[in-house]
Amino acid sequence: MIALIQRVKSAKVSVNDKEINKIGKGILVFVGIEKNDDDKEIEFISEKILNLRIFPDSDNRMNLSIMDIKGEILSISQFTLTAKIKKGRRPSFSNAMEPEKAKSLYYKLLENLSNREISVKDGVFGEMMDIELVNEGPVTFIIDSKLKNFNK
Repeated sequence: MIALIQRVKSAKVSVNDKEINKIGKGILVFVGIEKNDDDKEIEFISEKILNLRIFPDSDNRMNLSIMDIKGEILSISQFTLTAKIKKGRRPSFSNAMEPEKAKSLYYKLLENLSNREISVKDGVFGEMMDIELVNEGPVTFIIDSKLKNFNK
């Protein structure tokens, strides 16, 4: 599982020019689910999202988490994060989980994040979406669950 997270002042998602959800200060997270992902990846990614200290404290140091600031999360499913682009010019999505299985895991991730008493909103799984954001910093990180053994 791959999550690209961005610290934002605001973000919103629209489908067919209709706004679906929006957040204020918080994290915009794009989630790509790979073939072998399971509940362990959900736990790893959700813990990183909730506890990564990427918000400034009173000394303007990145020392606070989304939980500390009581921010919001906007989650967007994005299978293109699983693309392999090492060879050729066309991305390969062969590592992406089948949509129905991925949808189930994606909603488990949202449930896991929501169980921590934080506002979690999302787009529409599998739809073409327009995302607008104001990236604060900019501050952007990639979290890859395959590297979890190196992030202890």
